[in-house]
Amino acid sequence: MLIAFSITIIFTSKAQTSFDYQVDLKPVHVANLPGLQSYVFAQHDNKWIIIGGRKDGLHARQPFNAFPLANNNSTIYVVDINTNQSWSSSLTSLPTGIQEQLQSTNMSFYQDEDSLYIIGGYAFSPTANDHITFDKLTAVNISGLMNAVINGNGITTFFKQISDTVFAVTGAQLGKIGNTYYLVGGQKFMGRYNPMGNPTYTQTYSNQIRKFTLDNSSTQLSFSNYSTITDAVHLRRRDYNLLPQIYPNGDEGYMISSGVFQMTTDLPFLYPVDIKVSGYTPQTSFNQYLSNYHSAKVALFDSLNNNMHSLFFGGMSQYYYQNGALIQDNNVPFVKTISRVTRDANGSLQEYQLPIEMPDFKGAGAEFIPNNNLPHTHSEIIKLHQINQDTILIGHIFGGIKSSALNPFTNNQTSTTNADTSIYAVRLIKSKNVSVQEINGKNPYEIMVYPNPLTDKINISFINDKKTAVEYYITNSLGQIIQKDELSRTQLGENIITIDVNNSKKSAVLFLTLVFENKYFVTKKLNMK
Repeated sequence: MLIAFSITIIFTSKAQTSFDYQVDLKPVHVANLPGLQSYVFAQHDNKWIIIGGRKDGLHARQPFNAFPLANNNSTIYVVDINTNQSWSSSLTSLPTGIQEQLQSTNMSFYQDEDSLYIIGGYAFSPTANDHITFDKLTAVNISGLMNAVINGNGITTFFKQISDTVFAVTGAQLGKIGNTYYLVGGQKFMGRYNPMGNPTYTQTYSNQIRKFTLDNSSTQLSFSNYSTITDAVHLRRRDYNLLPQIYPNGDEGYMISSGVFQMTTDLPFLYPVDIKVSGYTPQTSFNQYLSNYHSAKVALFDSLNNNMHSLFFGGMSQYYYQNGALIQDNNVPFVKTISRVTRDANGSLQEYQLPIEMPDFKGAGAEFIPNNNLPHTHSEIIKLHQINQDTILIGHIFGGIKSSALNPFTNNQTSTTNADTSIYAVRLIKSKNVSVQEINGKNPYEIMVYPNPLTDKINISFINDKKTAVEYYITNSLGQIIQKDELSRTQLGENIITIDVNNSKKSAVLFLTLVFENKYFVTKKLNMK
């Protein structure tokens, strides 16, 4: 059901910020490049290589019509954005395992110098005679493949592939800190999509950060040093944005931005999760409202002010602005919003709506391809402070899903969507008079728990200023949910509720998470006596 109304608890204002740039989008045309969404890409010699994804728009509601094989992208494209040329080569010459994976959608990928690593993905597999999540890791030699495609030569020697259940994820993201790869979130989806929950599929969320190292030095690709971090509450994320970050203390890591879906409701998570070598931290004191789904995004670091900026372009979101009012739509529609989240020198997060929108309902399943001629980190954070020009080409947005309406899925009009052929050159233009809409993302809820340390009962105290659903989860040190329920006896004003804790596995440390209004999460650490 569509729920759209002005949010009154979120204070917004016009604000000046330290990000004194306007964002400018200009269309670019490249001949013979089709519309694609949810693909992977890499760069070399000022050219792009594009693999996988889909040639159609938003998937249909009907299982027999969702993710058809005919619209898998089975062609590799090379693009020279400076000369507006493109070249292509079919995947059909590749071994079956590589060919089937690389025509899938929502693969995870990371470019490490001249190697592109591609993990998982979802598509129809002729070998399995079903839609599956592929358990594959493929390594691509970027420069070799690119030259072969341009010159019309054979491509088989530029791929290596291994199989393992570790890699059976779709809708995850892949990053790298130091020498370690981080495969974050995602799900294993086997069978035909079905929006009614009928048994045409199985679905298992990863709930994990999977860490490993890779050895691509010989003819056989291999991985080692595998370990996992599990959190069934905070890491239940897929189809989200993972942005590289430089934290105020100089640490490099990543930020999980939003993602879907919460365990008991088909709504996105709004708070981010920070990932560092030292571990992960759910930032539940802050909610990001204007971008909730995988979209084009870019990270920029300003070392002079020690500010980390993340820009988000269109996509799908539970919230958007209309005539100056912030609207909530629980169908999570397509939006035109361009927004920014900034982490300041104190580590505080702030979200802004920019005074420019996407040209249409675009951006979901698109990628931002950064301008690597600019100073940047290995994880492609643009070093904004090292650029002196007043006008900066920071990169291009290519593809994604284009929709003609907010909610084509809800209205069974997915045929009106398509894979976007558009490319936009994205520039920052220095300006002293940039006025943006500032959004208060503060979590208004706080809880007290006592006694702590505890034995078998816990008292929870909080204040409600409205009648609202409140759920709770108790997880152990392994990230497993050992107890969950809804607090049905809440009231306006002060609430004191006692819960019997079933710590059958005798974990020395537990974590209590309360969820208010299906959007505000509060977590407390519990020590056991």
